[in-house]
Amino acid sequence: MKRFYMFVSLTLSALAFVRAQNVQLHYDLGHSLNGKLSHRPSVTTTVEMFKPDRWGSTFLFTDIDYQRDGVAGAYWEFARELNLSSNRQWAAHVEYNGGLTSDEDTWIATRFQHAILAGGAWNWHSGDFSKTFSVQAMYKYYFRNRHYGAKAFSGFQITEVWGITFAKKLISFNGFCDLWYDPNVDGNLILLAEPQLWVNLNALKGMKGVNLSIGTEVELSNNFVWNNDGRHDKFYAIPTIAAKWTF
Repeated sequence: MKRFYMFVSLTLSALAFVRAQNVQLHYDLGHSLNGKLSHRPSVTTTVEMFKPDRWGSTFLFTDIDYQRDGVAGAYWEFARELNLSSNRQWAAHVEYNGGLTSDEDTWIATRFQHAILAGGAWNWHSGDFSKTFSVQAMYKYYFRNRHYGAKAFSGFQITEVWGITFAKKLISFNGFCDLWYDPNVDGNLILLAEPQLWVNLNALKGMKGVNLSIGTEVELSNNFVWNNDGRHDKFYAIPTIAAKWTF
C-alpha cells in the first residue's frame, strides 16, 4: 500500500454502469512476522471511489497509516481514463501518486517523491461483471524531491488489475500487480502485488443490506518495503486481517 510503508499504484477497470465506494480497515502482520519490520505501522485505513461516466471513468484511493499514538503517514492516487473506443475497452489513462510518511523515532515527516503517469489501458469484463481485468502501460515521471534531495527521473510502469466474484457472490478475489522502473534499486525494477480475498456477508441468508466483507490482503513486493535498517532490497510477503464496508 505504500512508498516507504504505504500502498501504491492501484487502478480499476473502466466498466460501464459500475460504481464502487468502500472503506477498508487492515491490521498489518508485518511487524509481528518479521523483526526487520518492527517499525512498520500496524493499522491502515483505505477509502476507494470508482465512478464511470459517458467519457470514461475516475478512480481514487487514500491510505492512512497509524501507529499507537496517531497517524504515521498518508498516500493517495487519482486516475482518470478517457474512452478511445465505443465498447469502452481501450482508454487513455492519466494518474497522480503522492503522499508522506514520518519517522517513528524522530517524527520528522518525509514527502514521497511524487509522480505522474500517462499511457493507455485495455479493459475487459464478463457479461455479468463477475470477472474483470485491466492492463495499463504507462510512462512515469518522478518529480525532484527537495526534502531529501532526490533527483527527477522518468521510466515506465505496467499495471494489471483483476476482480472475480463467485460462489453466488459470497467470495471475491481481486487485486493488482505493478512493475515499474526505478534506477535507485537493484535491477532497476520494483514489483508490488496486493491480492485480496473477501467473504461478502450480504450474500448470506438473512444478511441482505449488511455490506460488510471480511478477508485478507497479502502484500507481495520486491525492492519496495523499507525495513528497520533503512533498506528496500528484499522480497516480502506481508498479510493483513481486513474488513471492508461497501456503500
